[in-house]
Amino acid sequence: MGNERELKVIAFDLDYTLWPFRVDKESNPPFFQENGKVKDTKGKEYTLYPEVHQVLGKLFLEGYTLGVASRIENIEAADQLMKYFNLKNYFSYIFVYPGTKTNHFKDLRMHTGVEFKDMMFFDDDRRNIRDISRLGVMSVQVESGITLELLLKSIQEFMTQ
Repeated sequence: MGNERELKVIAFDLDYTLWPFRVDKESNPPFFQENGKVKDTKGKEYTLYPEVHQVLGKLFLEGYTLGVASRIENIEAADQLMKYFNLKNYFSYIFVYPGTKTNHFKDLRMHTGVEFKDMMFFDDDRRNIRDISRLGVMSVQVESGITLELLLKSIQEFMTQ
């Protein structure tokens, strides 16, 4: 058949997808942990969206390959946040660098060997959704962070396409 799709890789943007802020514009890195809280140099506290660990944990346990595709310019700050929010263990592939998201997905395909048609992507930015959809990746726009409901609905839609 050759045209059949199988969901193998699920990738996520970071800003406004896993956490409710833009690292490059709305924070003052470096970040640190204090009493279990993640803060920046001005003492402002940062959190993930509420269902992030539930979503990533479910996908991880179900054996999906997970990736990050983010255009954050402050790569070190993004790395600190992923560490402090205990996200790094979920992801097999982390591509955080400025530039077009299509480059992130070309890297993801090259490193995983998985075709675009067998990938899914979650991002808040309509332009990224459009660009990555053109590659053949099922791309889902996130409104207020990733939720279990959006994840399950999207996987169901992927399986019935």
